[in-house]
Amino acid sequence: MSTAEYAVGTIAACGFAALLYKVVTGAEIQTLLVGLVDKALNTVK
Repeated sequence: MSTAEYAVGTIAACGFAALLYKVVTGAEIQTLLVGLVDKALNTVK
């Protein structure tokens, strides 16, 4: 891969990572994840 292709790929990966970070740190997703973990931990009694 040439340097220009590498740079474009790196920028695209960083953009995707930033978008994923925004989605995962959103209040709705955090509530969903906490509920999922809580349910998983509390069902094993």
